[in-house]
Amino acid sequence: MTTPAVLPHQPESALSDSSIQETITQMIDEMIGKLPDPQELTSAERRGIIARYSAVLEGNFIYWMTATLIATKAEGARPILLDNLYEETRDAHPHMMRKFAMAANAFPNDKDSLAVHEDLTNMRFFLGRLSGVQSLLTMAFFEGFIQKFMPFLAGLAAAEGSTEMEYTDVHGVCDIAHTAGLFRALALETSASPLDPAADIFEGVNLLRTLIDRIVYYRPELAAA
Repeated sequence: MTTPAVLPHQPESALSDSSIQETITQMIDEMIGKLPDPQELTSAERRGIIARYSAVLEGNFIYWMTATLIATKAEGARPILLDNLYEETRDAHPHMMRKFAMAANAFPNDKDSLAVHEDLTNMRFFLGRLSGVQSLLTMAFFEGFIQKFMPFLAGLAAAEGSTEMEYTDVHGVCDIAHTAGLFRALALETSASPLDPAADIFEGVNLLRTLIDRIVYYRPELAAA
């Protein structure tokens, strides 16, 4: 399993809104560019990626966004998060995720859940600290990553014979607007409740990158060796 490079600590005061977005975009593009070709993976490997992704997303995305809403102090930022949560709940996005995984014969089992347990726990504890700026940047990164990850995820499912693509179709479009909204919320939160200059604005992003790396590159046979 590869390990993503961790960004060096950079205080918020040394970064502009534009430089943060540029860094996040570059980071996402590098991660997407390194993804394997679904056709070159085994069926078990394709199934494992979908299952681990589902184990993380289905039960945690709304929870993470809710934690970010609780952490956010800027009044102008909160409606952006509420709109995101409204859409996730109204349109039953966790159900879309479950249908997608089941159709690809990749519904997560205990081994899939345990494979991501440690890194998922780290994310939960991080968001539980309720740092508005850090949480918003982390979720902006995640929304941006998900949008660009969808063709790969759909490719995995298609290679497994699935035609159930509502989840990937919806998130390949809606997460563009979600990402832009979260960056607007981040700018508002940075003005209203600045991050401690000693804190690492990319801390949550790096934790999430490690979790994504676990989802994509974990190999059970190597872990058991």
